[in-house]
Amino acid sequence: MKSQSFVLSEEITRLLEAQGITVATPVQEEIIPAIANGQDVLAQSETGSGKTLSFAIPIIEQLKKRDGLKALVLVPTRELATQVAGEFVKFSAGKHLGIVPVYGGVSINTQAAKLRQANIIVATPGRLIDLINRNAVRLNSIRYFVCDEADRMLDMGFIRDVERIAAQLPAQHQTLLFSATVPKEIEKLAAKYLHNPKNVRFASTVKPIFLRQVYYRVTPEAKLDLLAALLGQERQLAIIFCNRKHITVKVSKKLTEMGIQARALNGNMSQPQREKVTDDFRREKFTVLVATDVAARGLHIDDVSHVYNYEIPKDVESYTHRVGRTARAGQKGEAVSLVATEEERKFFKQILFKYQGEITLKESGDVLVRTPRPAPAPMQGKEQRRGGEVPKGRRHRR
Repeated sequence: MKSQSFVLSEEITRLLEAQGITVATPVQEEIIPAIANGQDVLAQSETGSGKTLSFAIPIIEQLKKRDGLKALVLVPTRELATQVAGEFVKFSAGKHLGIVPVYGGVSINTQAAKLRQANIIVATPGRLIDLINRNAVRLNSIRYFVCDEADRMLDMGFIRDVERIAAQLPAQHQTLLFSATVPKEIEKLAAKYLHNPKNVRFASTVKPIFLRQVYYRVTPEAKLDLLAALLGQERQLAIIFCNRKHITVKVSKKLTEMGIQARALNGNMSQPQREKVTDDFRREKFTVLVATDVAARGLHIDDVSHVYNYEIPKDVESYTHRVGRTARAGQKGEAVSLVATEEERKFFKQILFKYQGEITLKESGDVLVRTPRPAPAPMQGKEQRRGGEVPKGRRHRR
């Protein structure tokens, strides 16, 4: 990895180059040397900016197996814990560091046993507190404390848990806080726990050149028909966002009845259920995922060509997070918002103000007249697409 602000060891440079990573991102240029110099960090940076490696690389560089437990990374979801731990494993090959992901839904006894050899823990707050309460882990040796996706921690109600965990840490340690947005609550958290931090703010990665943003005014009665009509147009994978869990179930069922392969993803599902749905979506066993914000956090799938706001988010930050699920990895994407009620119009005014001139109004009547409703499909899945079954919507690579 080439950089003007830091030099990496030959071992980690070789591992990075093997993955095709040869040039540092702007986030990495700022953060890696700050961590290496012992500074606390407050970074506003979105998914896809290279933030995980920005904290993983300097931690890996400075740790040895014999050091014992030195690093703790808190993340909001099981999926993200698995992903971040995987990055630590990948780029520490040869150092034999003990890297342990910790999250609910699996055996706590197995995790407790693995923690005895841990150098780095990547954990969700709830399960880590359970392990602390069982005296299965002590955090008094931690040198690096990373709080990743802090705004999602806030959304999911984890901030009190984060503070309980922070109280277990030694007085001398580095705190590294990463967040896609920095609302007042996160600023207060940073002021409480960070000391003279390196403050790094990067603009949203939502770029008009890659992302087309449109919205439709529609009646509540016509909203589902409009969504189905839009989904029948050319696309790859699509994520439909709802504010409420029960609406994800309702919309996915209705779409399936209308011949569109759709599944729900929400916080009422068990971890194995969520993992199965996410994996099936990634493998394109179905093409439309209907999700809440919290459930979709940590979803990193490059082939999502469309995002639909079936229910309008109540703040601009959530909108930015949603539309950031498409137009990834240099591909083009489209974000579509369906504005139906007076309350939704009020929320969407804030979004329009923030994204001045970037979101275009379109006429829903033309779409509904032009696109017939799909016929019901008796079966689902790629392997069953034969005989009289309705094929999934046309796809194209943008």
